[in-house]
Amino acid sequence: MAGEGIGKLLKNRTVRVVLLVVAAVLLLLAVWLVFFPDGGGTTAASGSYTPTEREARLSRLLEEVEGVGDVTAMITEEDGVPVGAIVVFGGADSILTRMRVLDITSAALHLNKKYVQVYPAVK
Repeated sequence: MAGEGIGKLLKNRTVRVVLLVVAAVLLLLAVWLVFFPDGGGTTAASGSYTPTEREARLSRLLEEVEGVGDVTAMITEEDGVPVGAIVVFGGADSILTRMRVLDITSAALHLNKKYVQVYPAVK
């Protein structure tokens, strides 16, 4: 019978070790696919996004301000008109720096300040 053959096969230590290794590899592959769906390459957060000309221009402008440091800006638009912005800056986190970034961004994009979010970068 087939059941007897499988039972006999599973009694073999080498077969059990091979099955355990195959199960471990499949488990590792499943974990890899869940946590690294893009294959472990770069993610959007690490630089695969290319900023628009408007975002790059705003970032260059803000980087000239004292205390701001490196800047990444994302501008959301509807029909080509800015409706919101997120700015991440690399300088020292202070109220003065945040206010400067907020004021300049809202003025440059003609946005109400409530539509601009300003955050310090992770160091």
